[in-house]
Amino acid sequence: MNVIIMGCGRVGARLASQLEKSGNQVTVIDLDPNAFRRLPTDFKGNALVGNGADATMLRRANIQTADAFIALTQGDNRNIMAAQIAKDIFKVKRVVCRIYDPLRQEMYAEMGLESLSPTIVFADMLQNMVEGKK
Repeated sequence: MNVIIMGCGRVGARLASQLEKSGNQVTVIDLDPNAFRRLPTDFKGNALVGNGADATMLRRANIQTADAFIALTQGDNRNIMAAQIAKDIFKVKRVVCRIYDPLRQEMYAEMGLESLSPTIVFADMLQNMVEGKK
C-alpha cells in the first residue's frame, strides 16, 4: 500500500515507522526538516519538506498513486484542508484526519470526512479507567 502522512510529530513518525515495517510504501511530509529526526534511522520511506496542504507538494509525494492519506499536524485547519484536497481533488481511497476540537471533528465527520479527535479518544479512555471499564 502507498501511504502519505502529513506531519512527522510523535504520532506521524511512529505511524510511518509501523507502516513501513509492515511492508507499505510510506512518504512523510512536514514543514520542519528537523521533524524527520523522529523517524528511525532504518526508515526506508520518503521524507519531504513542505506543506502537505499544497497540491504541488502532494503531486511531488505521488498522491496520484496513494492508497491512503493521513493528516496528523498540530493544526486542525491544515489537516482538514489537506484531507479534503486528498479526498475530493485527488480521489485518494482512504483519507483520515486528526482534529483536536471535538465539535469540529463531529461536524466534519457528519460531512463525510473520516476523522479522529484525540481529545474525545483520551477523555473516553480516562472515563473508562476511572469507572473501572476496559
